[in-house]
Amino acid sequence: MNQPSSPFSKQELLPQEETLEVLKQKGELFIGLPKEKQYQEKRICLTPDAVNALVMHGHRVLIESGAGEGANYSDLDYTEAGAEVSKDTKKVFSCPLLLKVEPPTLQEIKMINPQSIIISALQIKTQSKKYFEELAKKRLTAIAFEYIQDEDGTYPAVRSLSEIAGTSSVLIASELMSTSGMGNGLMFGNISGVPPVEVVIIGAGTVGEFAARSALGLGANVKIFDNSITKLRNIQTHLQQTVYTSTMQPKNLIKALKRCDVAIGATRGKDRAPVVVNDAMVEKMKQGAIIIDVSIDMGGCFETSEVTDHDKLQ
Repeated sequence: MNQPSSPFSKQELLPQEETLEVLKQKGELFIGLPKEKQYQEKRICLTPDAVNALVMHGHRVLIESGAGEGANYSDLDYTEAGAEVSKDTKKVFSCPLLLKVEPPTLQEIKMINPQSIIISALQIKTQSKKYFEELAKKRLTAIAFEYIQDEDGTYPAVRSLSEIAGTSSVLIASELMSTSGMGNGLMFGNISGVPPVEVVIIGAGTVGEFAARSALGLGANVKIFDNSITKLRNIQTHLQQTVYTSTMQPKNLIKALKRCDVAIGATRGKDRAPVVVNDAMVEKMKQGAIIIDVSIDMGGCFETSEVTDHDKLQ
């Protein structure tokens, strides 16, 4: 006898995917992530993983199209994480909570709705009186990354950026030093039978500590200068090894600069970084030696330092 044919096809009999409802929580945030327009700014405040964590907790994230491209995150990465993507810049700026890396410009402030919240690296000391008047006019709550404190009184955002700056300074110096036509052709790495690279670090703060950590990891000889004995003692403890440390005595500093292949400036000041290395001291350095002045945002601790960008190195 012939078996009766099934009313279902073979495909319909296979197990099917089920879409479960994600319950939204009360008090959700509506976060806007605009695209950074400042020159050479490629960062973005939230990665797709961070967006996914926020969305899973019931919050909404609206991101401007192309905002993550500089950090190698596509719009698809963000939509898959649960964000909404829009090409309308004004729509993104109309969100009640905005996250930006660079401080919003006066033109961007005009697009923000009154009584909104903006969290950004506001760079308060560099802003004009008119800038704060515009923020006050719209009754905006502006929170600066650099003033967010931990329970113990430290500034986690500033420390993280300092750690990045210290590590990056050594990596950039390594690249420049080994480049033909710009550096002296040496390389980090402590190659057998070859004298190690000499690195001088001026400043024993967070930037100096992480620059020293990276340089030591690459096999360099490191000398650290600072006028604070406490900082020099702390950096020895944090590095968990004995390194050359000294106060900024001109005789010792000049001797170290004459022999070094890389000099990293990492000192800070209340209003301006103190000029520790003058023009005459720079002239006595090796030909092809690399100077990276991390404190250039506060005027620089090398007298010869000039503000430049990543595409045009002096």
